[in-house]
Amino acid sequence: MEYLIPTQTTEDSLRPPVHTAILPIGSFEQHGPYLPLATDTIIACAIANAIAGSYPVQHLPPVSIACSHEHASWPGTVSISASTLYTVIFDIHKSLQQSGIPNLALINAHGGNYILRNIVQEATIAAPCMALFPTNEDWASARAAAGLTTTDHEDMHAGELETSVLLHAQPDLVRTGYTAGDHIVNERSAFLTLGMKAYSTSGIIGRPSLASAAKGKELLASLVNSFADCLAQLSQ
Repeated sequence: MEYLIPTQTTEDSLRPPVHTAILPIGSFEQHGPYLPLATDTIIACAIANAIAGSYPVQHLPPVSIACSHEHASWPGTVSISASTLYTVIFDIHKSLQQSGIPNLALINAHGGNYILRNIVQEATIAAPCMALFPTNEDWASARAAAGLTTTDHEDMHAGELETSVLLHAQPDLVRTGYTAGDHIVNERSAFLTLGMKAYSTSGIIGRPSLASAAKGKELLASLVNSFADCLAQLSQ
């Protein structure tokens, strides 16, 4: 699990000087019986690792517990409040700026971290110094590039996309059972009020049976390419 923690030294951070840091943000929540509680954090780290290998950025360790209140009915899930996540992000950004790195890209892999959008909007009132990545458009491009069958709405949780990324990045963490785990429920109008339990007894919404390591590899490759636009926005 060493890949979850960046291993650069102070000297490494000086060569060359960088202007943008990347912060992986995940969660610690149920992902059905075959994916680990840390799935979103693992995915955020996989994206960040790939980005750090292609762009001049300061690679930060992940925020591994965030806003997972919609999964609170399942054992193992742990959350922090939106206000706590808000404070953590702003404190990290302030510390980076004090050390000479003005920009921060939030590499988010948990859809329930809604507050991150507001954080970015507030931080960038005066100047484009923070960004949220991947955007919905980035994910859509990645899905198309990887040939995913399901849509982002259908493939909400522990489905084709998430299982594919883990099959590529950390296949040893994927347990048996995902090939028979499909569960589709496209009408979820009361999700914010009722949570995940109202729509899935397994904790799955999606088609994990369609997942493959090859799709996971292409998903990450597409996201690395898309990050160029994010970095350009922060360089304005």
